[in-house]
Amino acid sequence: MNQFLTISFSSIAAAIHNWLALSIPNETLVKVIDLTITGVLLLGFLVVLCFFLGYMERKVAGFMQARYGPNRVGPYGSLQIVADTVKLLFKEGLTPKASDKFLFHLAPVIIVVASLLVMAPIAFASNFQIWDISIGVLYMSSVSSIAVIGILMAGYSSYNKYSLLGAMRSGAQIVSYELSVGLSLIAIVILSGSLQLSHIVESQRDGWWIYRGHIPIIISFVIFLIASTAEINRAPFDLAEAEQELTAGFHTEYSGMKFAMFLLAEYINLFVVSAIAATIFFGGWMPFHLGHWEAFNHIMNFIPGFIWFFGKTFFIIFIIMQFRWTFPRLRVDQLLTLEWKYLLPISMVNTILVTVMAIMGWHF
Repeated sequence: MNQFLTISFSSIAAAIHNWLALSIPNETLVKVIDLTITGVLLLGFLVVLCFFLGYMERKVAGFMQARYGPNRVGPYGSLQIVADTVKLLFKEGLTPKASDKFLFHLAPVIIVVASLLVMAPIAFASNFQIWDISIGVLYMSSVSSIAVIGILMAGYSSYNKYSLLGAMRSGAQIVSYELSVGLSLIAIVILSGSLQLSHIVESQRDGWWIYRGHIPIIISFVIFLIASTAEINRAPFDLAEAEQELTAGFHTEYSGMKFAMFLLAEYINLFVVSAIAATIFFGGWMPFHLGHWEAFNHIMNFIPGFIWFFGKTFFIIFIIMQFRWTFPRLRVDQLLTLEWKYLLPISMVNTILVTVMAIMGWHF
């Protein structure tokens, strides 16, 4: 498909496994070390990515508000996020005296781990994904729901009424908007005939589903964008962290590195949501192809797959970041009304339309 990136994740993993097997006779220990290396590398990649997303968020905010954004610390303000991270590293981590200390410390770990687990089936390029599971879409929808447990745990264990209110709001919000997110993804599953992400990407070899699926898929994408923004507690759906009402919501009592873990999870979730949208609706690492236009498609193939993937992903991230500075925050009743009275019914009708379209073969 693409001559610029021929190395696969499986080949790298196999090389590391063989190298370890020569030194360590215990097969179980080799597997544990394999998984540990994979986890550390993934976490390191995401930490660097979150540095960039933090800088990007501030620059997008400056762009939307007709100002410069960070421009003092480092070239073009690029080291501002590093300075903020160092500050968080040296801040004292306070624990409320009346809190449930075990749950209080466990909550941010659960949220970060849930965010990391969702990364497993995402394909960054051809044959470059950690786990090509056959039920990838179902796996991501299921594992991403675990994060709400960490949020509820953080609010409950803090022994703070504002934290508890923020956690309850977040729980209601995530559980509600998961329905619309799931129905939006089902539309592509119906057309591609598979839950496996690699198969869904391959089904878009002759064109991305965003235009091959006509208007119903465009509707699914818009609903997915709105509902997933709400699911990751991003503005204008950040009722769980409404500063004017709840101080800082469910993480009011957190400081230092535990607070940094919540920020890390937020940016990982932002990347994951955008990567899923890029994969499902825009072909992931698949270049832009138009049917049987061989000459045009051949030119598109010269661009490496990982550039296509990250280009699409960061375009969607930019759109979600713009939401924060474009729309005012909704009230709680408006938040739930939008989902239950509008997005969910539209999603259900749209799913029926996609089913009929798939049966009749009306898509490109």
